[in-house]
Amino acid sequence: MTKFIFVTGGVVSSIGKGIVAASLGRLLKSRDYSVSILKLDPYINVDPGTMSPFQHGEVFVTQDGAETDLDLGHYERFTDTSMSRLNSVTTGLIYQSVINKERRGDYNGGTVQVIPHITNEIKDRILRVAKETNPSAVITEIGGTVGDIESLPFLEAIRQLRKEVGRQNVLYMHVTLLPWIASAGEMKTKPTQHSVKELRSIGIQPDILVCRCDRTIPVGLKQKLSEFCDVPVECVITCQDASSIYEVPLILEREGLAQQTLDLLQMEQRQPNLTQWEIMVERMYSPKYSVEIAIVGKYVRLSDAYLSVVESLRHAAIATHGDLRLRWVNSEALENEPAENYLAGVDGIIVPGGFGSRGIDGKIAAIKYARDRQIPFLGLCLGMQCSVIEWARNVEGLIDANSAEFDPYTNDPVINLLPEQQDVVDLGGTMRLGLYPCRIQPGTRAFELYQEEVIYERHRHRYEFNNLYRNALLDSGYVVSGTSPDGRLVEIVEYPKHPFFIACQFHPEFQSRPSNPHPLFKGFMEASISRTQPTPTAPKPVQVS
Repeated sequence: MTKFIFVTGGVVSSIGKGIVAASLGRLLKSRDYSVSILKLDPYINVDPGTMSPFQHGEVFVTQDGAETDLDLGHYERFTDTSMSRLNSVTTGLIYQSVINKERRGDYNGGTVQVIPHITNEIKDRILRVAKETNPSAVITEIGGTVGDIESLPFLEAIRQLRKEVGRQNVLYMHVTLLPWIASAGEMKTKPTQHSVKELRSIGIQPDILVCRCDRTIPVGLKQKLSEFCDVPVECVITCQDASSIYEVPLILEREGLAQQTLDLLQMEQRQPNLTQWEIMVERMYSPKYSVEIAIVGKYVRLSDAYLSVVESLRHAAIATHGDLRLRWVNSEALENEPAENYLAGVDGIIVPGGFGSRGIDGKIAAIKYARDRQIPFLGLCLGMQCSVIEWARNVEGLIDANSAEFDPYTNDPVINLLPEQQDVVDLGGTMRLGLYPCRIQPGTRAFELYQEEVIYERHRHRYEFNNLYRNALLDSGYVVSGTSPDGRLVEIVEYPKHPFFIACQFHPEFQSRPSNPHPLFKGFMEASISRTQPTPTAPKPVQVS
């Protein structure tokens, strides 16, 4: 029987429910339990695909092409388990499904209401994950905070579910904040008490409290929380701030989170195997080489917009003993000032994905700077398209070269829509999304890094390289090192007369893991470190089972 763990949050948003859920998944998996983690998001958008990165952060793409919340990236990275569209549910998706059923007459003319129709749909989505993936436990994170009107249907659904699947098969975990009030010189429990009171008012009694704080919780304070919140003192878990999210599973393990979870769910206690994870964290905190990487993008005001890119760089830094420092560069600034003003002294430059024309010329300027100055460069999705535009303009002399996305009337659309996409109007779910194969050309830098002839990578884009310009690109020194198996779609381009210059149409950051950094990021990091340091002897990546 699959067990169900529900993670709710209180007091403030962005409290770290996703990291707690992912960490618990890591701890259970280290005990040979299989897990699947589900995110219930309260917003009415069907998915975050059309939401602004400034509001929502990055859109994480699963193998089956679902555009999901960035927390699914944490779930995959911590548990090394690929999620799917089943693992992401929004209020918009729930209501869309219910309304479609009502239009088809599935409810036989009955009045459609939040209870039972909306709550039943939510429960069906949770149970579907258990049925189709058959894990030992399904961990479900409920977005938002207790008390939000948008979250009420989700909370009511998980309240009902405990009765339906059996009390011994459901656990409620509440993540809350214990703020330190400097003027009073003490930690305050009142916000947590009020949050638990709000949760209990809708019929949910938390089994475990995970308390976010910036220092150790005194024993007396834990006892106070235990009494006021009706939670055993051993189930009041300290989750103290850490320098890295990858340390959180080790913190929660020392606090006994997994042990209490297994006891409450009547699951067998097993000895965890966290040795390799501990080695990885230790290596992260003992770097040998300093490296500064510039991320040139249009959404740099919110670093979460490039979360998977940042984490992939960290994974590569761990594998190469690098002390990673990031320099955030707004691509719009490079449109009005020399790139030198913003990029001087960096060891590597990344141009990540994005949409729209704003800041594009700045990205192109950064790519030219990297190519001219022999600085390691990695282009991702839009970064690959910009590298093609830069080459066409500055090497081929096609001064009007552009993407049809940015200039529909350009004389040289080196990036264009495929013929079958010309009439697409809707923005949501109309792109090339999810996992696609790519054939690597032997003898190229890409093949050297991947060591495979066929790879599979995740995509999220609509425009493609225009094959009318492929021969010109090849004649002038570029190399197309990766294509679709039929050779029609250009997937990877590189410039061999450069220490490291690779750009790919896909998003390799979605498949990087702390235990197994992505080959492109690892190669990029090695080249960046080698720029100013003796060539590092990179250790074999830590394998986390």
